[in-house]
Parts: sequence; structure tokens; C-alpha cells
Amino acid sequence: MDMIYSLVAVTFAILSAEAASYKENEKVPIYVNKVGPYFNPQETYHYYSLPVCRPDKVEHKSLTLGEVLDGDRMAVALYDLKFKENYNDKLLCKVQLKQKDIEQLKHAIEELYYYEFIIDELPVRGFIGHLEESGFLPHKHKVFLWNHLNFNFEYNNDQVISANVSTYGHQPVDLADPQGLPLDLSYTYSVSWTETNVPYSERLTRSKASGFFPKSLEIHWLSIINSAVLVFLLIGFVSIILMRVLKNDFSRYNVVEEEVGEQEQDDCGWKMINADVFRFPKHRSLLCSVLGNGSQFLTLGLGIITMALFGMFNVHRHGSMNTAAVLLYALTCFVSGFVSNSFYKQIAGDKWAWNLVLTASLFSVPFFLIWSVINSVAWYNQSTQALPFTTIVLLLLIWILVGFPLTVLGGIFGKNWTSGFEAPCRTKNIPREIPSKPWYRRTFMHMIVGGFLPFSAISVELYYIFSTLWGREQYTLYGILLVVFMILLSVTASISVALTYFQLSAEDHRWWWTSIVCSGSTGFFIFAYSIYFYVKRSNMFGFMQSLQFFGYTLLVCYIFFLMLGTVGFFASLKFIKYIYRNIKMD
Repeated sequence: MDMIYSLVAVTFAILSAEAASYKENEKVPIYVNKVGPYFNPQETYHYYSLPVCRPDKVEHKSLTLGEVLDGDRMAVALYDLKFKENYNDKLLCKVQLKQKDIEQLKHAIEELYYYEFIIDELPVRGFIGHLEESGFLPHKHKVFLWNHLNFNFEYNNDQVISANVSTYGHQPVDLADPQGLPLDLSYTYSVSWTETNVPYSERLTRSKASGFFPKSLEIHWLSIINSAVLVFLLIGFVSIILMRVLKNDFSRYNVVEEEVGEQEQDDCGWKMINADVFRFPKHRSLLCSVLGNGSQFLTLGLGIITMALFGMFNVHRHGSMNTAAVLLYALTCFVSGFVSNSFYKQIAGDKWAWNLVLTASLFSVPFFLIWSVINSVAWYNQSTQALPFTTIVLLLLIWILVGFPLTVLGGIFGKNWTSGFEAPCRTKNIPREIPSKPWYRRTFMHMIVGGFLPFSAISVELYYIFSTLWGREQYTLYGILLVVFMILLSVTASISVALTYFQLSAEDHRWWWTSIVCSGSTGFFIFAYSIYFYVKRSNMFGFMQSLQFFGYTLLVCYIFFLMLGTVGFFASLKFIKYIYRNIKMD
């Protein structure tokens, strides 16, 4: 329990930000971080992997778990920055570039490599060089390297408010036609400090305003209102239709036997399968594991969105949300164990220990397999996205010492504190034969309807989310994200109830797994959208970036399948118990 309390403390410790203050002429720490193609956000390399100015002994900065997961690899830079002290054309170092060094730099510039420095926890970014393409016949292709940087700072009293870098006032070096080999090159820099009245609390906004990447996404109220109206209309229509149909069903099924005579023999529909509708399904342990993991991700998603909404993440620090996500996932493993074993006992499961092992493995094993492939490729390419061995061990320890024990603990509580299933109908020993159904009532068609409608409710928001995760935009509209998330859950529950009613009306009592796959099929539509986004909306390229994109997107879609399948199942279960409690049985 001490470790659990420690993890909770660490989770909320990342929310605080210490304001650094400096005395005049005091050294301001600057770290070089990473470089990579501008359009491939997840393809990053260490800054010192390029033939640039570097110290004789590289000194790395101690990083948090979230920073490592974000691909950060900070090292002390050679730049000498002192608070309020201006420099002009100060020499950083001299390097001698051989042919292979020039080719490496040319490749980086042609791929639009950018660099990232960290100054007083503020990211500062710029391009390594620039291209000039001109003419058709003859075609001119020039590659220029920036060997001078202008650091521009704003300060308020003794605190740094903003930092950015530029290259104005100096000519770049032409690498397309270097004058002699090896090429002797001097790197220089200038520093200017400007006083401002902007308070420290607003320095992130100030930094973003002059940032390298696009600004934060603007509020798209029209799209959200349009989606919300369509969703409410959809839920309203489904509710009204179901209420009217159910009212007629209750009136027909609850009439007194003497009033209908022989008409009862002609009854058909969902009442006729009352002795089979609560027949426990096959693969009960797997079903309960799906429900446990889905409940965990529901809790995790709501927790992260709520914390972000209330500003409980330290946005000044790299990877704070990554750290919180890892720790919250480990802590919410209690939910998966509790829900899984609780429902497993309700449906007469007797191998609760095996059920817990399956619950703990249902997501972690696919995640580990996909991550292993991605991490191996990143390691082969010497990318900073490859996790160090110590970080891998730390993550395994978090899972072994926190995640899995909490799953077991939740399973024990769920097993001992659960009530019976309380089915309103008795189940016969011999299952009823299921009549044949037309093509439009089969599971595949239900999956299309059950997946497309929830997807259509979030399709507009998906663009902004993908642009944030796999692009350069910055997403801060957590209130809208919470609204869209609740809309998604509402639509999924409503459609699942409607499809379950249609299935029972066709006298098909196998609703258990059908409700999960029909609701969870939204994940397939999200993956189809990801293919469209990659091809049409992004500029990502290369094998490593493509593998990361589709590998991690596949895992996200799997999470949506588990999460929405759980919502659809419990909504259908509650609906079925309701309708069978309100009819008279023989």
C-alpha cells in the first residue's frame, strides 16, 4: 500500500511547477534535446547524432519517466547564456566537416529536420537549414546550413518569460557546393534580453504565441453544436420509437389469458425467448475480461480528461501527461479486476484465478507485442523513441508491483462483494432453436450500424485529436473533449439498446457477445479513418513513422473496442432485465 500512496503522490506532484529565478549574469541552463523530420513527429534522434558543436564529454540531464516516453534525451549544450547579458556573434565552436558529415547534414536539411533546445523548461525550436528549389531546365537544388543562431529572451524581474531563436542577419553556408574538403565551419550565436510586463503565470501563452509549431486549435463550436444536435435527435428518436414499441409489446404480452383465447398460441417476438435470453454465453472468462478492461479504460479516460480540464497537469514540463497516464493506468487496474471477477461470479464462473490472469493479459500482452516491434525498429534506427533498458525495467516494475497486484486485489473484492445475477426469468436446460434471419438482421449489418453511428458523432473531433497526436497542433479544448466523450458513450448505449431489441424480436437470444462486437465496432471505423488521415491529411513518410502510426493507432482502436463494447453490453443488459421484469410469465 505504501507504493500505491507513493504513486498517487508522484502523479499529483507533476502538477506543480517551480518558478526558476535568476540573478543578473547568472548562467541560464540550456539543453540540446532532439532532431527529426518536421512532418514525422515520432521520428526523433539525439541532437548530437548530427556533426555539430558538441562537448568532449556529453553530460545528459536526468529525465522524468514522461520525458523519456516522449522521446526526450536532453544533454548539456555548449551555449553560454547568462541572465540579462547580451552577446553579438560569439563563437560557439569550430568544426571540420568531411564528405560524410556534409552528406548527413544535407540529408537532414532535405528532410526538413528541426532541432529542439530546452531553456528554463521552455522548448526552443528551429530548422537545421533550408532548401532553395528553382527553375525547371536547368533545375537548381541548393542546400543551406544555418551556422548562426540569435537567441531572443523576454524577462520580468528575475524570471524568464519567453525564449525563441532566429537566424536573421546572417548568411547560411552553402552545402551544395562546399569550397574545399574538409570544410572548416564556425558556429556562432547572439543573445538579446528584453524586459516585459507579462507575468510568469502567462509565460506559456507568450511562448506559444511566438512558437515554432502551429498555435493551439481554436474552439470549433459550430461543429460541436452540430454533432450534439444530431446526437440528441438520434437518441430522442430511438427512445421514442422504443418506448412506443415496448408499450405495444407490454400491452400485448400482459393481457389476461381469458381475454385472448387461442391468440396466445400465435405469440412471437422477444417474449418467446424468455427461457433462453439469460442463458450464460460461451467463453465467459473472456467476456468478463473484456468488460473489466473496458471499465478500466472508461475510468482512465474520464480521469485524464477531468484532470486536464481542471488544469491538473504541469504543461510547462515535457511528458507530464505521459507520466500521469502510466501511473493512472497502473492504479486503475483495480477497476478491471473488480468488474471482471464480480461479473464472472454472477454468471457462475468457477475459475476466478485464471479469469484474473486473462484480465491482466488481455490488453498488456497485445500492447507488449506491438510495442516490442516498434521499439526494436526505433532502436535499430538509433531513434530517441527507443526506450532505454532502465526505463523498460521501470515500466515492468510498475506493472509487476502495482498493476498486477491491484488487478488481483480488485478481483478479490469483486468476487467477495458481489450479489447474484438476479435474472427475472428462469432458463431452461435445452436452448431454443434460433430461426433464420434475413441479411439485414445479421450481426455484420448490426456491426456496421452500431459502429458507424457513434463514429459519425465524433468524426469531426477525430481530425483535431489526430492532428494533435500525429501532427504539430496543440490541443487544449478539454471541455469540448469531455462533451464529445459523453456524447460518444450516450450514442453507443442508445444504439446498442436498439440493436439488442431488434435481435431479440427476431427470437435470437445470443445477445451477449453481439452487443459487445456491435458497440465495439466503432474501433474499426476509427482505424479506417486513420488510414484516410495518414494518406490525405498528413505528410508523414518513412517505414519507422508508418509503423509507429499504424501500430499505436491499432492499439487505440482496440481500446475503443473494449471501452465501447463494455458500454453497449451493460446498456443492453440493463434494458433486457427491465423489459423481462415488466411482462407476465407463464
